[in-house]
Amino acid sequence: MAVSKPLFLAAAAVVLLVATLLVAVDADGSSSAAGGGGGRTLLGIDCPKACEARCGRNWKNEMCNKLCNICCGKCSCVPSGTGQDTRNECPCYANMKNTKNGKPKCP
Repeated sequence: MAVSKPLFLAAAAVVLLVATLLVAVDADGSSSAAGGGGGRTLLGIDCPKACEARCGRNWKNEMCNKLCNICCGKCSCVPSGTGQDTRNECPCYANMKNTKNGKPKCP
């Protein structure tokens, strides 16, 4: 079965485009803090792992993880550490507010 030259070139172009996009997404995501030992994947931050590290000692662990994962999904970053002093590592995460009471949404 022979593959036509135009089909082969189109497939090669698609592969190169996807590879370029993956590199661009990874490079863009590297400017924000992954934090908490949460590893990065080719598509960005591993939110569950990063949030588990951030919320592991929280007395409301389940709620902390839920909110953290929501914020991480929107911001693609989670501050390292567990305290308020590290929130500035991820401005999107730090500035997200609860619409009902105006308090910080992200733990």
